[in-house]
Amino acid sequence: MKIPKLKMTSQMAQIEIQQTAAKQTIRQPKAEMSIQQPKAEVKMRTTPAKLTIDQTKAFADMNLMSIFQRNYQFASDGKQAVLEGIERRARQGSELMKIEQKGNPLISQAKANAQPPMKRLGITFIPSVFSVKTSYQPSQLKIEVHTKSPVINIKPNAAQHDYEPGDVTTKMKQYQDLKIEVVNN
Repeated sequence: MKIPKLKMTSQMAQIEIQQTAAKQTIRQPKAEMSIQQPKAEVKMRTTPAKLTIDQTKAFADMNLMSIFQRNYQFASDGKQAVLEGIERRARQGSELMKIEQKGNPLISQAKANAQPPMKRLGITFIPSVFSVKTSYQPSQLKIEVHTKSPVINIKPNAAQHDYEPGDVTTKMKQYQDLKIEVVNN
């Protein structure tokens, strides 16, 4: 007996997928920034230095003095000489009152009054040492500084974001198919 043969031809279904990629762009603009530094205020006050030189004694040592100083000096020297004279006369008077005692006061007083004392010899420096007086007051400097804070302004810019979504499309590229044929030999 002859059995019929079946011949099957099949075709698979095929799907076609088309994909469009998404596009994304991100831009970040720089921030707008400004910085300003105001100048500091500086105040300086100076008191001047002061130098004082007193040469009064040096001029007096060189016999160069004002009339008021000269009058004072003469009066002082005269007073001193009068006091020395009074003292010498009182001493000599006391010696003469005691003439009956030992000694010869008349001769010793005559010698002392006849010959003035000898002057001293020696080197004297004119003007005398340290006769010029100096005083110095240094200057003073006062500094005041007032600082100022910087002024900072910042304006941030938002990020710019652009996005195009992607797309996926599907369609049938080939449909399925099944053919069955009877084949007789």
